[in-house]
Amino acid sequence: MPGILSKLLRVLRERRGTDMSFICRHLLSERGEASQTALAQEIINAYQAMNDGQRVKFLEMLSRDFAPSQAAILSAAADYQRTPGPSSLAALSAAVESPRQELFRRINTAPHGTETLVDLRGHLLESASKDTNFAGLDADLKHLFRSWFNRGFLRLERISWHTAALILEKLIRYESVHEINGWPDLRRRLEADRRCFAFFHPALADEPIIFVEVALTTGLTGDLGPLLDLQAAVLDPGKADTAIFYSINNCLQGLRNIPFGNFLIKQVVAELAAEFPKITTYSTLSPLPNFSKALRDLQNVHGFTRDRLSRLLDDYTRNLAAAAGRRDPVDALFHLLEQPLVHRVPLAKPLERLALAYLTQARQNGKLFDPVATFHLSNGARLERINAFGNLRPYGLQASFGVTANYRYLPAALEENHERFVRGEIQVSNDLITEFKTVAQAWQGSQKNHNVAQSSERISRTN
Repeated sequence: MPGILSKLLRVLRERRGTDMSFICRHLLSERGEASQTALAQEIINAYQAMNDGQRVKFLEMLSRDFAPSQAAILSAAADYQRTPGPSSLAALSAAVESPRQELFRRINTAPHGTETLVDLRGHLLESASKDTNFAGLDADLKHLFRSWFNRGFLRLERISWHTAALILEKLIRYESVHEINGWPDLRRRLEADRRCFAFFHPALADEPIIFVEVALTTGLTGDLGPLLDLQAAVLDPGKADTAIFYSINNCLQGLRNIPFGNFLIKQVVAELAAEFPKITTYSTLSPLPNFSKALRDLQNVHGFTRDRLSRLLDDYTRNLAAAAGRRDPVDALFHLLEQPLVHRVPLAKPLERLALAYLTQARQNGKLFDPVATFHLSNGARLERINAFGNLRPYGLQASFGVTANYRYLPAALEENHERFVRGEIQVSNDLITEFKTVAQAWQGSQKNHNVAQSSERISRTN
């Protein structure tokens, strides 16, 4: 057997550069465990050596040559329709599943198999916008990853200054919300009044999957500055009554849209509650990453049309016009937004109203325009507060004119809020309800006299 395997591997190595389909088919046909592992390793080695162009061709080959057989599906479906039962159902399930899934399972048995498949999906997502159609391939990988990265396989760890330097370096590299500017910045984020937690997976050694940074404070804040100030005094954590989740980062591109962030937040809330019983408020301080983009796109019929902007700004027309020297409120708004910090006073309230409309009304592809809002609201949080000029860093001003939002997690209401969001209801705090009604009516335009409960988003009081 070793001699046969050695000969086969030699032949495969000779063909590796030109016929990856040949090697993949051999992996699917092999029955011996040792042969499968060796062949899987050959595929992994070959993939890791590919350049970008070769990887795209490899993805195209997987999409084309290892898709499910339409003829087999139709035949199995017909058999099931004639004689429904466990046997014909099993045959139909087998026909529907693409050979790619079994191929990936076998690749996963080799060392670094999981890591390679995560990298492969990352490359797939990078290539998806380049006139390629990898939807079926992506669906297969997501299906497998949802099982492989099930909450039961993930390990929560607290990250501290004493964590291995390799992991700390990765946190600096993976932080994409609020850049960590070197070791002093990281150290302040790991002081006594801060907490950082990450999920790890046993197949990805020393590789954080997702991590969250938390500030322990007295009272809720919408101002990012003090949380990221390296010189800010360290609060005695025993005096904290609020935990603010100010940065949540998915680390690996290949695991994008694999849902485990909600598990992370809920488990971290449980960890903090056990350590700090005085903490009663769990909230985020979140960015609005696409707010400025959405506000400027006046052609999106499900977004900020010029008519909607005019109605939303109606209460602020006089102040905007006086500050900008322009009669039309929309023109005045965009003129002032060219230098938002210079015009903070006239812009503050209009921006908060427009941000509320953006977070609760604006749509893209049938979903809320803002991905951060979708994440937190779908996980059972409620929109607690909107803060004009809460993030004065350049990236914050560019993405959202400095606006931040607080989403509050009330443990007793998470499940109910999640169910209501699925039904189309957005939960807002009592302080936002009146303004929410105004925004909903202005957004609907000619339907503004209808009962707000008839709109696609209904208001629900939650305490």
